[in-house]
Order: sequence, then C-alpha cells, then structure tokens
Amino acid sequence: MLPEFSLKGRRALVTGASSGLGRHFALLLAEASAEVFVGARRTERLQDLVSEIAAKGGRAHALALDVTDRHSVVQCFDAIEAQGGHANLIINNAGTSNTSPALSLSEAEWDSVIDTNLKGAWLVCQEAGKRLVDAKLGGAIVNITSLLAERVASGAAPYAASKAGLRQLTESLALDWARYGIRVNALAPGYITTDLNRDYLESAHGQKMLSRVPQRRFGTPESLDGAMLLLSSEAGSYITGAFIAVDGGHLVSSL
Repeated sequence: MLPEFSLKGRRALVTGASSGLGRHFALLLAEASAEVFVGARRTERLQDLVSEIAAKGGRAHALALDVTDRHSVVQCFDAIEAQGGHANLIINNAGTSNTSPALSLSEAEWDSVIDTNLKGAWLVCQEAGKRLVDAKLGGAIVNITSLLAERVASGAAPYAASKAGLRQLTESLALDWARYGIRVNALAPGYITTDLNRDYLESAHGQKMLSRVPQRRFGTPESLDGAMLLLSSEAGSYITGAFIAVDGGHLVSSL
C-alpha cells in the first residue's frame, strides 16, 4: 500500500458495523492500520468481527451504539476516548430503508428511516466535530449515502429523502468545518452485491435492474475500497464536500 493511503494513527468509528458494508469497511480500515471501533445495536455480532480483525493482527473494539439516541452517541464517544484518544475518522454507515408505497407509509415508518439515515448521521457528525474542534484536532468523516440522493426510485420516498438530505448535510459541514481541518465527504454506492441482497439481485427483477448499469455488472464490497481509502487517508487531504459515486456509471446513464 502506498504510504499516503495508510491509516496508521487513525482511530476510526464505523457505525452500523454488525453486517453488510459496515462490517466490510471495518475490516478494510483495520487492514490499512487504523484502530477500529465498531458500533451497532446488535453488539453480539460485533464480537465476531472484533475477533476476526484481531486474528489478522489488527486492533478493534465493539461498542453499543444507537445512532438515533443522542445519549447513546455521547456514551460511544466517551468510551472511545476512555481507551486512549479521540476518534478522528468517522464512517457514518448506519442506515435502514422501507419499501412501503407513499400513500400507505405510516408516520412511524417515515420517522424510522429519517431518524436513522439523516438524524443519526447528524448526531454522530456533530458529536465527532465538537470533540475534534475542542481538542484542536483534524479528522475525516465519510457519510455513506446513495445514488438515490441524485435520482429516485418508486417505493423509496423516505430513503431517497434521507439520502438527499445526507448529501446536503455533508456539503454544509464540509464548508463549515474546513477551517478546523475536518474533511467531510459522501460515498454513494451503486448496486453492490452482499449476502443481504444477493438473492434479489440474481432474480429476474434484479437482472432487469442490471440492464440499467452501463458496465453491465453489479459491484462488490471491494469495489468501494479505493474510494473509501482515498476519502479516509492523507491521499485525499485536499478533498472535502465531495460526492463520489461508485456505481458502474449508473448515475451518468439515462437508462
């Protein structure tokens, strides 16, 4: 690995790390020499991840974290600092979705998506930002957004709204916090095959979606590694407020 992509000396918090892309990001950052703190509500699944990272020679810690609860967020950052310093790399990955039609979507369903995807990211960003500014430290925040921040799909009203809001939040914080040496960027995965969606993407409907991707293939979690390391490391030290789509050309296609 080129030295500018190394994360040695970084203390990274990955939210929503119990499965899927969050789990993958935690493994990636640990491999790049970051000390990783993995947060999720399902803490029992985090222990296996911590053990896997340790077995590969990395350092990782499991923390209970509900991003929708300010008290939980504060406790998480307190726990990180109790183990030797500030979190200076934040991966805001926690998210949820709902496919109910807008006409039948309940207020509780709307709130669940917005509170997790947008409010939760805001609470984590704000707490990280306050602590870094008070300590006169720089850092990097990577918000995991979506192609639906740019284009819509049916049955995804709260998800699309939350991810579009997260993009605007990213740009606003990047502008406000650049003076403090805190970079804030957004990473927007396209269709990425994981264990959670593999059956769907291999179905007839999934293959129809594939026809809209110019590269005519779905991505894998590893497809996101280059962009994630760029935004997290000194290699991306002059990048802030960016929205990077990793999508096989989907956003630039009119299909």
